[in-house]
Amino acid sequence: MLENASPNFTARFQGTTFDDMVEALTKGFGSFYAWRNGREKPLDWKVGFWGDESLSLVSNQDSGDWGARTAHGSETLAIIVPRTGALNVALGRTVVEATPGRLLLTNNIEPEWISVQAAPHRSDTLSLNWTIIAQAVASVLETPLVGAMDLAPVIDFSTAVGRLFGSLAQTIIIGMRNNGPLFQSPIAMSNLTQALADLVVRLVPHRLSHLLDKKIHLIAPRHVRRAIEFMHANIAQPLTMQSVAEAANVSIRALEIGFRDFKGTSPSAYLRAIRLQAVREDLCNPWNREPLRDICLKWGFFHFGRFAAIYRAAYGENPSDTRRRSGI
Repeated sequence: MLENASPNFTARFQGTTFDDMVEALTKGFGSFYAWRNGREKPLDWKVGFWGDESLSLVSNQDSGDWGARTAHGSETLAIIVPRTGALNVALGRTVVEATPGRLLLTNNIEPEWISVQAAPHRSDTLSLNWTIIAQAVASVLETPLVGAMDLAPVIDFSTAVGRLFGSLAQTIIIGMRNNGPLFQSPIAMSNLTQALADLVVRLVPHRLSHLLDKKIHLIAPRHVRRAIEFMHANIAQPLTMQSVAEAANVSIRALEIGFRDFKGTSPSAYLRAIRLQAVREDLCNPWNREPLRDICLKWGFFHFGRFAAIYRAAYGENPSDTRRRSGI
């Protein structure tokens, strides 16, 4: 069974106190706030982690009965595979339970809290950089990802999708754990990472899933695709819709009609959406030290107050909140 396929891992850190475990986990997940009833009680635990900023694996084992809330860090898709025990995740007003046999998917900034139940607990967590998910959305659905994706949080291994997704996740986990063979083949690692993101977009229900059916019937004409390619190639340049239309070899009116019919939006709104996503990627990057205003100007947002309102409407938080969570 997939949920039981959890061989021993080499602990990078291990110990007997809760505070030491939290400190070790921050090295794999980034900073977070954690609590436990009887914080001083002994707690046997071990943690191992492997990977890079694109895809990482954290394996942890402990006796449970603790909770956590993410403080900040890079935006990722967390794929949690429970092996023993159970944990609850609060997503807004909904609490979902992850147990062996059920894989949990969540954007790492969305949970209000995570609670590990009081029982022997062991799990593997793959963290996939959210930029890779956004790129998969743009590639598969031919539309930029703006705002929450609203992924269905639970995948059951008893379903066909669950078995397929779980098998791929397990292959990656085995290949990464204990500095496994995937680290000897960067091409294989890259291909499996892209395949994982592709399966998320195509098989896991989400806010944009309806576009999968629409795309089969509505393949964008060449001038729309050419315009989109031009926008991406010149995203940081001062573009006008006239210049985009000229690059696509059509009139502005034909460009507007093409985007409305095949993308459900206007070309200017499409350009604004991909620039908004570029701003968010910069704000989520903990190594990017550019001032917020400079980032806005770089991506073509010259009125800061108006930009902040657009950003808040798209992502449900202020740009400064996103930056604060990234640890800057």
